[in-house]
Amino acid sequence: MLHLRQFEKAGCPILARSLRKGGIPQMSTRWDSLSGPSCPSWLKLFAVIAAITLTTACRMDMQMQPRQNPLSRSDFYTDQRSERPPVEGTVARGQLHEDTYFYTGKIGNNPGDVMPFAVTKEVLTRGRERYNIFCAPCHSRVGDGNGFVPSRGFARQPPSFHIARLQKSPVGYFYDVITEGFGTMPDYASQIPPQDRWAIVAYVRALQLSQNATQADVPTGQAIPSTPPKFREPGSGATLPVLAPAAQSKSEGEQQEKPEAQEKEEAK
Repeated sequence: MLHLRQFEKAGCPILARSLRKGGIPQMSTRWDSLSGPSCPSWLKLFAVIAAITLTTACRMDMQMQPRQNPLSRSDFYTDQRSERPPVEGTVARGQLHEDTYFYTGKIGNNPGDVMPFAVTKEVLTRGRERYNIFCAPCHSRVGDGNGFVPSRGFARQPPSFHIARLQKSPVGYFYDVITEGFGTMPDYASQIPPQDRWAIVAYVRALQLSQNATQADVPTGQAIPSTPPKFREPGSGATLPVLAPAAQSKSEGEQQEKPEAQEKEEAK
């Protein structure tokens, strides 16, 4: 045998004689137990299924799938652009905008003069909140144009909402200015959603009424001037004032008394 002669030439006659007498021992492998008669059939079946499962997952298609990086070049299309334009007439979800007046404030090419929904106390409260955030820095909280930004040297002071021209302007005009901008005023279409734009417009109308009200606009039984409220915290440019507890409870009591008085008058 060739390997025994190699041991003898290498100077290992004792090892060669022991191998010639006893033979080369067979080393058992871990897989020999599966081929023996003692191996149960369910273990053999499990081994076959595991081998098939592992070999089918040895492809690289999932990790190295053919795809295009965003805005990369593609030789498949004639314009060599991997990014394809949307199909003509495609509308993104939530951007159908069927109500043209709600999203533009215009009837045809002219601004409309009607609110697209009912103006409630909640709408005015939301409008005041959004107005104080986005509009008051330039237009001031009463809408006279003497806001914080113009007082610090802004090139052009915004007009007051209480001049005759803006008092006569339709509500759609204010909505269009918020959406598209006007002069040095940028547009706020990306910062203020349409619902909040209309709420701001409603609050601007309330400001115009508050600064130009007459005796006929004052409810019956209300003192003129009304009793000024007492504040626990006067507030700052970034926060609203906080009413004192006594003044707050008194104002709430007055609000509850008014409906009761109205009910009595109606009963009479």
